[in-house]
Amino acid sequence: MTELTCGELPPSDREYLMNLMKSVDMVADCSQESSRLLSAIPMEDVSENLKKALVKMVEGAKECATALRKCIDSIPEKREEALQAADEVERLEEKVDDLFENSRHFIAREEKIRVGTAILLNDLFEAIEMVANRCEDACDQVRVIVCCR
Repeated sequence: MTELTCGELPPSDREYLMNLMKSVDMVADCSQESSRLLSAIPMEDVSENLKKALVKMVEGAKECATALRKCIDSIPEKREEALQAADEVERLEEKVDDLFENSRHFIAREEKIRVGTAILLNDLFEAIEMVANRCEDACDQVRVIVCCR
């Protein structure tokens, strides 16, 4: 951010890049929150079905972040690729949304789960879903940058 404020970019370009940086920072924040929640959950109390649902969501969020990176890396010279990668992030984010919805059903059907564990699991699933959402938000900023130049 400091380098952007001192740079020679026009103010509008600076603002677009700062917004992108803030969006990417939110991806990192949500990822960190996910890891904090994961460390608080007694995994021995979590069923295999919930663990599998969790792994699928983490894989989906990771795919979103990987596509976001490709999207951002493509901005300077491969604008069309950046837009295609942004579309991919959006598709992947929708997949994570579906997995999130399913995870709530898994939690609700659990018969032998402590209330505290269920709450933390729901928060974890939500935090992982937010990683994907924030990736999509960042791609929206990429679209602004690519289309406005």
